[in-house]
Amino acid sequence: MLEQLNRAMEHIEGHLDERIEAGELARIARTSEYHFRRMFSALAGLPLSEYIRRRRLTVAGAEVLADERTLLDIAVRYGYTSGEAFARAFRAVHGVGPGEARRTGAALHSQPRMSFRLIVEGSTTMRYRIVEKDTFRIVGRKTRVPLVHEGVNPAIAAFIKDLGPDTVQRITSLSDQEPAGIVSVTEHLSASREEGTELDYYHAVVTDAEAPGDLDVRVVPAGTWAVFENSGAFPETLQNTWRDVYTQWFPSNPYVSRPGPEILSTRPSPDWTEADTQLWIPVERTAAA
Repeated sequence: MLEQLNRAMEHIEGHLDERIEAGELARIARTSEYHFRRMFSALAGLPLSEYIRRRRLTVAGAEVLADERTLLDIAVRYGYTSGEAFARAFRAVHGVGPGEARRTGAALHSQPRMSFRLIVEGSTTMRYRIVEKDTFRIVGRKTRVPLVHEGVNPAIAAFIKDLGPDTVQRITSLSDQEPAGIVSVTEHLSASREEGTELDYYHAVVTDAEAPGDLDVRVVPAGTWAVFENSGAFPETLQNTWRDVYTQWFPSNPYVSRPGPEILSTRPSPDWTEADTQLWIPVERTAAA
């Protein structure tokens, strides 16, 4: 998988002065666009579109300082429809406008060219299993919250608190299959998974039961799930698990992620400092597997 990803990175470098389609990069990487975007953001630590933008403006910055083309020629070459748009983007990355940079020979910022490699440390073991599930319902209460990468998500904590114990107990009573009990469900995240972007959050159960009319329902089609189990400090261990799934497990196994909700089952200690967790991610086998 990493070899194909690096071929896609080479394609980016060869086409910085052209339109770059995520679908074409996914084809080179031999995976879906959905999985490619998620894999890239997990490995690179920034969205695909942001990486391409920074690389373009890094190369454009060198051309600005070389003083061999007009600023408008450089702007058009790298996909900007006007000098003003180019100047705004240039300043956002370099902290200085292209005209001033050319006049003063200012020091510019550089986005290094990326390539990926897998480092096998052997210090941790990921516990996982593959589960086939028939169609089921997610039933509970839903809201829209910002993505938080580290620590407790305050928007989710406030949402759960406002539900009240009676509502939570009523939802819990509908649970009739694995993962059992109340679960946290996230869906419709930005492809970049950039912090602050919004997502759908359900405080819910997995069930075949009919839902009362005042609860939110998400019908999930039958499919394959990878289930990752972990124990440790909460929420740090869980957040590290999600990172390791995309940076270590997917590159080493014949599966890719597919569209669908991600489901988290949490069994916390009394003080919520530690927890046993199960992270359910919808997957499918790769064509070559």
